[in-house]
Amino acid sequence: MLAKLSTRSMARRRAMIAATGLTLAAAGLPALPANGSEPDLSRFYGQKVAWARCEGVEMPEDLQCGKVTVPLDYTKPHAGTLDLALARYRATGKSRGSLLLNFGGPGGAGVAELAAGGDEFMGLTEGYDVVGFDPRGVGRSSPVSCGDASTELDEDADLRTDPHAVLRQVRQAADTCAKHSGLVLPHIGTVNASRDLDVMRQALGDKKLNYLGFSYGTRLGAVYAAQFPQRVGRLVLDGVDTLTEPLSEQGVAGAAGQQRALEDFVTWCVKDIGCPFGTDARSAREDVVRLVESLDSDPVATDFGEEFTGQDLVGAISQALYSKELWPALERALASLIEDGDTRALLGFTGGMSAPGGGVPGFRAATGTDGGLVDQDEVPVDNLPAALMAINCADDPDRPGADRIARDLGRLHAAYEDASPVFGRYRLTEYLMCYGRPRGTDFIREKVRDVRTAKMLLVGTRGDPATPYRWTVETAERLGDAAVVLDNRSEGHTGYASSRCVHRKVDAFLLYGSLPPDGSSCGPEEDRD
Repeated sequence: MLAKLSTRSMARRRAMIAATGLTLAAAGLPALPANGSEPDLSRFYGQKVAWARCEGVEMPEDLQCGKVTVPLDYTKPHAGTLDLALARYRATGKSRGSLLLNFGGPGGAGVAELAAGGDEFMGLTEGYDVVGFDPRGVGRSSPVSCGDASTELDEDADLRTDPHAVLRQVRQAADTCAKHSGLVLPHIGTVNASRDLDVMRQALGDKKLNYLGFSYGTRLGAVYAAQFPQRVGRLVLDGVDTLTEPLSEQGVAGAAGQQRALEDFVTWCVKDIGCPFGTDARSAREDVVRLVESLDSDPVATDFGEEFTGQDLVGAISQALYSKELWPALERALASLIEDGDTRALLGFTGGMSAPGGGVPGFRAATGTDGGLVDQDEVPVDNLPAALMAINCADDPDRPGADRIARDLGRLHAAYEDASPVFGRYRLTEYLMCYGRPRGTDFIREKVRDVRTAKMLLVGTRGDPATPYRWTVETAERLGDAAVVLDNRSEGHTGYASSRCVHRKVDAFLLYGSLPPDGSSCGPEEDRD
């Protein structure tokens, strides 16, 4: 799915902090099948994590860091390896093992997320070591990058009048991404990330995987359940992803969800004296469209000397809409732009043009090619969007040719614009970014169904702008009897961070195995208790 980011605010996501990867000690059991027909992975399943205090500015003192080593290619385990960065908070109570977290994206770096937002998960340390990780291609784990390749399309090559020229741009961008991403790019994607999860599980000393995944992290958890059904422990999927819709349809659904969230924001904004769009909601919605169009035709300069376009504005708004808690900050940021031409607050929602770790604007660090962890200040500025594109494309098997895309563009453009006059173009551009990349896997669509696992909890939020509630219902039906649905009748992307009711029910399941009845609900009124 596209543009599904973490439950954390982007302001907190910018707190990208250095962590240290540590050595491994041999132990544990190999995972060689009895018939010996699969490649021997015993050396990867025979490791333990060596933990030590994380190094880096503002790293919490009680956060420990380490690493695991996985094969670059699971079909050829001697062809190269990757190190994956880990971080954990130790259990404060009697531990039942580790609980792995994935914050979404795809492309979210779990170590930095856990360092910045670990307070939300301290209740879970009553029963677990709480562990975050940087998946392959993300953060310090062989990060992918697109260098200077732009994800914005040249206005001189219009989608409707010259689609082949646009697709040539997209193919050139794909080639640039491959050039800057190193050996990991052909082996990125959720199917391999799921196999990495199982290596982590064994290295952490757990017989079964206990897991909490948000947004894209639900896709990863579902794939794990299909690949390793007998190793599923207590598994929660919050903000449930689709397993079946092609990227073209996901983009339309995402644009429509974001448009609804924007309209809710505008309705709230015009009731406040500080709203820069006046007091009428209808005219305010039209003002937003005009503002985007104006910036696309006449961008404003940033403090970094680069231009801030309408599509940059759309990207910033899309991140701020993931949580109602960010609405006041978005209102102030829009006022700063409209009244003073100041883009700094809006850039704060996306990480903008300032490099995590203090790098200079426009800096694109070379990614490591030896599979070892990179230093935090070497993580490319564009790693998050580059990884998002790479993973989504690796998970999607559809690769229509240029002629097919050209024939479909009129229909697609109309569908995206109908879904959202603000977010339509932005989401259509994201969909096109898979053109020129290798065809993705069929595994998720064809094999992730009717899993024979322990019961798992799926949380869907009715007003989620990124993962529509129907995806929770459809994914639960696809996964089968193991799936138990919790209906969060509230707003925002995912429920754990925003709903006390969801938080309580998820913790009760993870800590004590207490599942709510299938189809039970949490309501907004329960969060005011």
